[in-house]
Amino acid sequence: MLTIRCAQCKGKLFRYIKVGKGKIWRCYKDRIMEDSCMYIGDKVICPCGNQIGTHMGKWIKMKQNAFYHSGTKN
Repeated sequence: MLTIRCAQCKGKLFRYIKVGKGKIWRCYKDRIMEDSCMYIGDKVICPCGNQIGTHMGKWIKMKQNAFYHSGTKN
């Protein structure tokens, strides 16, 4: 389980179940456990105003420099 945090304010955005190794290019909505992001149109935004990614239907296309993560990957 990974904890995704905002790179700007260090706030917790969501907890995500990562399957496999590698970078986080997209986060599938059905694997997000706890979510504190705001969704405005197709933008996924941290409460501080930093855009984390773009909502693409079943997944969120993540902006690589807008977040960091901690935890273990499976």
